[in-house]
Amino acid sequence: MDTQSVLDQAVDLFTEELGSHLVGVYLHGSLAMGCFNPEASDVDLLVVAARQPSRDQLRRLANKLVALHDEMANQQGLELSLVLESSLRELVYPPPFEFHYSAFHRERYLADDDYLCGGFQDADLAAHYTVIYHRGIALYGKPVREVFPPVDRSYYVQAVLEDVESAVQDITASPVYYTLNLCRVLYYLREGVVSSKKEGGEWGLRALPSQYHPMIEHALHQYTGGAGKPAESAPDGLIAFAGDMLERILKAL
Repeated sequence: MDTQSVLDQAVDLFTEELGSHLVGVYLHGSLAMGCFNPEASDVDLLVVAARQPSRDQLRRLANKLVALHDEMANQQGLELSLVLESSLRELVYPPPFEFHYSAFHRERYLADDDYLCGGFQDADLAAHYTVIYHRGIALYGKPVREVFPPVDRSYYVQAVLEDVESAVQDITASPVYYTLNLCRVLYYLREGVVSSKKEGGEWGLRALPSQYHPMIEHALHQYTGGAGKPAESAPDGLIAFAGDMLERILKAL
């Protein structure tokens, strides 16, 4: 199934289930910012409802999303959260969500008919809201800026810092994720640009010392699925890069 068909079906299943209480469906992440890679990216959606859906509605949505996920060509599938419109008007940190679906939860939704992920708070939503405000696409419903107010800078910074704070410990296990995210966090702090991972890495090649360029180039190659195969980065080099980047990030606060 091609990506546009996935988006159309996702919108259809939410309109069918939520009807007039669906405020909108919004695309963010790599697909919205022009750097989607079917081999590595998921389709990121944010769904806004005017009122709390019933538990039965959410379970039906989960079942439909599992079925849609299974038809998708990209390996990572869908990742989405459903939030209430009122929570956007009076934003608290971490923001609350009513329902969440991703590849991580797929097996649990399949195995347990009573399972629902929702009713919690997620700091990542502050980052998602910021990306949607600046770069998001309304697939259905109200225009982005009628629904999403600007997010307080301190909330966005706190969310992205939490996302990279374990980079020294975790970069060798997830080198692409942390290499590019560290670049885009520093890019935002220095220049105020809300960027994609790809754009963050490209900025890193322009702004960071040349000693880091090979590992950034490798991460960009892996992320975008480019031709050729740049040399992989040594674990010690990745750890040193992460430590140095975290110092630069702290100085830029």
